[in-house]
Amino acid sequence: MSQSYSQIALAEPLKRAVADMGYETMTPIQEQAIPVVLAGQDVMGAARTGTGKTAAFALPLLQRLLQHENTSASPARHPVRALVLEPTRELADQVAEQVKLYAKYTNLRSTVVFGGIDIKPQIVELRKGVEVLVATPGRLLDHIEGKTAILNQVEYVVLDEADRMLDIGFLPDLQRILSHLPKTRTTLLFSATFSPEIRHLAESYLHHPVTIEVAPPNATAATVDQHFYLLDEDDKRRALRQILRDQKLSQAFVFCNSKLGTARLARALAHDGLKTTAMHGDRTQDERLKSLEAFKAGEVDLLVATDVAARGLDIKDVPAVFNYDVPFNAEDYIHRIGRTGRAGANGLAVTLVTRGDRRLMEQLEHLLKTKVELEHLDFENERPQGRQNDGRRQWQRDETNDTRDSVRVHRSRRFEHGAGRAAPSATPADPFFAQPYTPSAKMLETPAAWEPEARPRPARTSNIKTKRTVAALFRQVSTTTTPDNQ
Repeated sequence: MSQSYSQIALAEPLKRAVADMGYETMTPIQEQAIPVVLAGQDVMGAARTGTGKTAAFALPLLQRLLQHENTSASPARHPVRALVLEPTRELADQVAEQVKLYAKYTNLRSTVVFGGIDIKPQIVELRKGVEVLVATPGRLLDHIEGKTAILNQVEYVVLDEADRMLDIGFLPDLQRILSHLPKTRTTLLFSATFSPEIRHLAESYLHHPVTIEVAPPNATAATVDQHFYLLDEDDKRRALRQILRDQKLSQAFVFCNSKLGTARLARALAHDGLKTTAMHGDRTQDERLKSLEAFKAGEVDLLVATDVAARGLDIKDVPAVFNYDVPFNAEDYIHRIGRTGRAGANGLAVTLVTRGDRRLMEQLEHLLKTKVELEHLDFENERPQGRQNDGRRQWQRDETNDTRDSVRVHRSRRFEHGAGRAAPSATPADPFFAQPYTPSAKMLETPAAWEPEARPRPARTSNIKTKRTVAALFRQVSTTTTPDNQ
């Protein structure tokens, strides 16, 4: 039976904040990790996404930091004592928001720093003094080099989504950041998987950690209903529309493999009348945060995104996830479908598979340790009207419903007979046009324009001056020798 939050040794301000957020019983990762962190031990925790890892490390850290709580306005009384590192900007912003909610009845300060936005407001916040700093590695290094983030009093370090940070090449940044921290500290490492690289990282920076695993590695939530449909590439968008309509889905994540494909699909779905927003690496941080907030508020139906949105984002009651593209990395499938079926709710995960995805599906089956059954989808007769972009560079036309496109198709048929040669027009036969050409008598008497006598002399105008005879300046002397000169 799950343990209640009222049974653990948390201060009254923290318990009140937890009650305001509607928490009653702890999840397995929270139940096992919170007592260990309260005891001051290092933790190496593994749990699939959506299991409450943020509360598992944030609540005990805040509890231990309450001994440093004060109301002083001096920044020196509020040094950074807890550092939380996140792989993406969105995840850092989300975790920082959760920490503020947990600490709202205390005098502990917290802030977040990440790239993609102006650094000056972040510098102002850091100079005021904060006890909890949530950051992405790249922007934190900027603050360290600028002397605006002093980490010599850090007591607790959290490496959240550590496997993702290694995947995107943050290991050198992590090593540089950890070199600025005190040797004596408590380090917490949370990851969805325990790869050999993660274990090597733990051996290097954790001291006798307590290993906590609350789910089998690479396991998917039992509450998520998974379907794999075998389709042609051109039918993907049509299948997405039909499943949304048949399942009566109000919202969904749609994941693509590339930034360009994400942007094109978002535009195409918006053209189909769906409220859609896009989230990928080519958008500014402000645009990405606005897209995320609009999706959370229910202002848009579909969030089309790359794997930048596959990790850690906690958006409640999202009923479905679509893998428009089979992920290149099989482990990303676990994180993608983890956006639905959170906190015990039911969810739907749909993957659109083409015949070119055979190798990727083999990798996914190897990860899931099961044989994936490919289903076939029966399409209805309804098709979107007008020009259709399938997310690539190809356009299709509906010749039955769009008048303008029908005209374009009709005109294009003139070039069906040969490369670039127009087809003979279907004009009625006329005997006059069937006769051979015979020049008239007037044409025969008139000389051709290219003959000399047919060329008219140009009229003399006042602008043309006649030649004048002038005296020669020098007389030409013959150089031949004569007998008189001999």
